[in-house]
Order: sequence, then structure tokens, then C-alpha cells
Amino acid sequence: MRSTPRSGAARSRLRRGLAAVAVAALGSTMAVVTATSAQAAVTCDVTYTTNDWTTSPGQGGFTANLTVRNTGDALSSWNLGFTFPNSAQRVSQGWSANWTQSGSNVTASSMPWNGSVPTGATLSLGFNGTWSGSNPKPTSFTVNGVTCGGVTPSPSPSPSPSPSPSPSPSPSPSPSPSPSPSPSPSPSPSPSPSPSPSPSPTPSPGPRVDNPYAGADGYVNPDWSASAASEPGGSAVANTSTAIWLDRIAAITSGSAGNNSKGLRDHLDLAVAQDAANGSTPVTIQVVIYNLPNRDCSALASNGELKVAQNGLNRYKTEYIDPIASIMSDSKYRNLRIVAIVEIDSLPNLVTNLNLAACQEAKNSGAYEQGVAYALGKLYAIPNVYNYVDAGHHGWLGWDSNFGPSAQLFGTTAALATGGKATVHGFITNTANYSALVEPHFSVSGSVNGQLIRSSRWVDWNFYIDELSFAQAFRQRLIQEGFSSSIGMLIDTSRNGWGGSARPSGPSTSTDLNTFVNNSKVDRRVHAGNWCNQSGAGLGERPRANPATGIDAYVWVKPPGESDGSSTAIDNNEGKGFDRMCDPTYGGNDRNGNNPTGALANAPLSGHWFSAQFRQLLANAYPPIS
Repeated sequence: MRSTPRSGAARSRLRRGLAAVAVAALGSTMAVVTATSAQAAVTCDVTYTTNDWTTSPGQGGFTANLTVRNTGDALSSWNLGFTFPNSAQRVSQGWSANWTQSGSNVTASSMPWNGSVPTGATLSLGFNGTWSGSNPKPTSFTVNGVTCGGVTPSPSPSPSPSPSPSPSPSPSPSPSPSPSPSPSPSPSPSPSPSPSPSPSPTPSPGPRVDNPYAGADGYVNPDWSASAASEPGGSAVANTSTAIWLDRIAAITSGSAGNNSKGLRDHLDLAVAQDAANGSTPVTIQVVIYNLPNRDCSALASNGELKVAQNGLNRYKTEYIDPIASIMSDSKYRNLRIVAIVEIDSLPNLVTNLNLAACQEAKNSGAYEQGVAYALGKLYAIPNVYNYVDAGHHGWLGWDSNFGPSAQLFGTTAALATGGKATVHGFITNTANYSALVEPHFSVSGSVNGQLIRSSRWVDWNFYIDELSFAQAFRQRLIQEGFSSSIGMLIDTSRNGWGGSARPSGPSTSTDLNTFVNNSKVDRRVHAGNWCNQSGAGLGERPRANPATGIDAYVWVKPPGESDGSSTAIDNNEGKGFDRMCDPTYGGNDRNGNNPTGALANAPLSGHWFSAQFRQLLANAYPPIS
């Protein structure tokens, strides 16, 4: 399970803000800048695209994405400026820049990590906004005070076909916060030898599509589908694609515990049959790789079977990864798009939870880093496999003391793989978690009665308040760390809808900071560190491809209705312990601010079917189930 540490609470350095989801692409503008300032000749292209939606007659919201290409002298810092044509247009939250607005004038200034822009380099930044009356696009931009020249319209991106992910049950991690009142030191992964490839032959890497979800259908797990359809109203979502979880060695051949009786080859064979019946549309099947030694070192509900001290790393390679790679490389599966979700809740623990013995052992032994690197190298060698590495969520890594160090650790770990950073096709956030996709009613950069939103108890000085803004900003940080600029992000939206009668319809009118935030946020948890079987949660956005800039897909990796962990201790042979964060009577710990857990009662072991949870998720779905 993930830890959700708070970090750097006393610091108020201005950083990146937040993005929002968009639904209808409306247009773009491009400005070409050519001029000379006292310090550098500024020549650049600025492309401005928007996706707009209506919240009520005559008003709504929008997401603006800007691409700035530097065709002039290299810049060491930058300021982008423009003026809204309509005085009722407002920036509410932004990313990859420090955003400010005075009247209709908007300024975006560089962050510490993206101020240096070489000649020919491109910047991607944007913001979420609101409008009233109309939402015309700005027609003029400035870069470092130099006014842009002509404006050339350019078409807005249109949404790609929506695929679905692929299914399967199993336990899934979620965070249990671990506060760090002062900045965590940047992790320096212990040097360890590069993992050597297994002697078993695998195909040479072949061409991969840019986005394995685009234009594809998602594999529907018949076991999960049957469980969903057996619930009242469940047939409405029973054909949605969910992920297959390989949470222990036995699951490779016999399926995971809970409602999945099939092994990996069984599911791949069924996906081939689905592909054959699909005509020319490809099938994407998602497989969660989840069995590192000392797995989930900061929690108990989904601890694994392998231990570092018991030859766990070698067993992970030879008994777990090698058999998976051998099955996936079978030529009869060559036409499938196989998405590997690599090791939920692993690497972030090495940044935030080294105060725990099991995490310290995983770090000192190199087991997490070497294990992930080995998995990346072996799976990347199969031409139709796409590796997406787990990257926590905003309530875990959103503080700067966790944000940068995590990106660095992901980079050094991927560099150990056979094939290096190219083995990573993208990253996934919010896996099996509940963080809201978008918080529409307040901005992380806003204030209430003179007090910063960031200083509220809920936000706790985090730089992000929702998952979309975090994923988009973290993608840019990962690119800075040397990953390909073509990497895409996935966001698990299986349980982050937070609909139903408790969902706020607008911002609070309270002038008390904490009351305002608590009554305005759509994420109804009492603390972002609560991760187990959350009361009040609902199904989130349905799986689809290319939903927002930099996002390959919204996915349902955690199959809705599968428990996060048991409410009470249950004897089992699956290596799963009892975590008090799944106990609704527990008063919490320092990692969730000593708050109630918000967990549902009468929950079974992680990965097992939990009917009451599924019915709640269905009832509280947002967008609602039609």
C-alpha cells in the first residue's frame, strides 16, 4: 500500500499548480515571435489550444494547453504573457509554470526546473480556467516582454477513440501516508550491478505504437465481468476492461485469489479470441506485475510472498518474471497489445518510508531497483509489451521533497535495465487509489480570507490537489530526468469518481479556510492518506484513450469491487497481513494525521470480491452510470 507523506509543510515556495479534465476540443491559436531584447533575441512559436465545457447556461470551464517553441537564442528563464479577450475569463489552476492573473492579464513564469530553454527546445504548459458569457482565445502573446507577431489559427486536437483496459482481480495497493515535516533527502539508489538477462531467448524489440490504448478495445476479464453483472445494476459496467493482477507466483498459472480462477496464459488466449472476433480493431490487455520481495514495505494488507532475506530477489527473477516473459513472448500473442503495469507502490517507498525496516532492507539490498530493472528489461524485449511504471499519486509525491527525488529514482532505476530508459513506455498514477481526477471548485494557488489554500489541513502544503494536474506535471519532470518526450501517463479512475448526494455542486461560501476546503472538495475522504475500501467512493471516468494532454488513457487497473484489505484479521495462505487502516474502528496513525480510516466494515482479504463496496461504487459513480 502506498504511503502518503506530507513534506515541507513550513515552506511556501511557489511551484507548479494544477490541470483539469477537458471534454470538447474547441480551437487553438499560434503566435510567431521575432524581436530582440537587451539580453537575447527572442523568436518563438506559441500554440494555444482549449477544451471547453459548460457547467450552466452561459458559463463553464476549460483547459488551455500551450506549446512554446524557442527558435531564438537560448533562454535561462522566461515569462509568457497574454490578455484574455473576455474580462470574465479566469485562470483557476495551472501547471509547469507559476501562474498569476491581474484583471484580464495573465503571466506564466518559469519554474526552477524548466527555466533553461535551449534553441529549438519546446515547452508544454497550461491551466484550468473558468468563463462566463463566452471563451474567446487570446490573440497576442509575449515572451520576456517581446510582443508576438501574427496569429495563425491551428486546429484543436480531437479526442482519439476510447479503448478500455483489461481485467482481472487481485489485491491492489493504495497509500497509507507517511508524513515528513521536513524535506526528504534526495534518494541515491545504492549502486548495484546491472541485472543480467535470462538465458531464455526472447524476440528482439520491434516497432511499438505511440499509445497502445488508442484505437483499441480493452480485454474484458470474464471472471470480473461475471461478478459485476451479478450485482444489481452491475451489467451497466460489466463489459468494462479491468486489469489482471499477478500478485504471486501461483497466479501466473492458476490465477489470483478472489474471483479470478484463470492464469496468465488463459487470459491471453481469451484476449486472442476477442481479437479474432474484433475485426481489424486491436485488443489491449493490462497485466499488473506485482510481486517484488518485501512488497508493499510500508503496509500490511497486500504484503507479498517473497522476502529479501530469503533469496527473494533471485526468486523474483527466475520464478516470477522469467515465466511471465516466457508466456508473453509466445508468438500466438504477437498481435495483442500487452500493457505491463510494473510494481505498484514500490519505488516511491524508497523515497518516503525508509524509516520502516522492511523499506530500509529493500533499499539497502537494491532489491526494488534491481527487481524493477530486471522486469523492465525482460518485458521490453517482447516487441508487443508496453511497460508503465507505477508513480504513486499526488497525495504521496506532490510535495517537492518527494516529487523530484522520485523522478530521479525512477530514472536511475530504469537506467539499470537492459535497454535503459527506453524500456519505459510511460507511468501510471493513482493505482488502486481514490484521489479525485479533478478538483473543480478551488485552486491550489488560491486563498480564503487571506489564507493560502495550500496551508489548509487537507492540502497540507502540497503543490497538487488532484490527480490530473499531478500526472501532467510529473510527466514533464520525468522527461527532464531523461525519459523520452513521447512517454504517456495512465491514471487509474476505477474508484475516484466521488459522486452521489455528498458531491459538492460548487465552492463553499465559508470564509473559514478549512471549512471552505472541506466543503468544496469532491474527494470526501477526511485525509488523503486513507486508502482502504473508502466509504462514499464511486466509480470514476470510464476507460478511454487520449483524454487530456500527456495522458495515454484513463484506466480501471484496480477492478472495482475487489477489496483493498480485510476489516479484521483473517488467516490466509496468500501472504496477506491485516492492516489497521482497513479497520473502520481504528483512529489512524501519524501517516493519516491520526484521523479515522474511512474504511468500510466487513471487508474480505485484498483482491477478494466485496459486494457492498461494488454497490457503493456503482451508486456514487461520477460521471453517473446512465
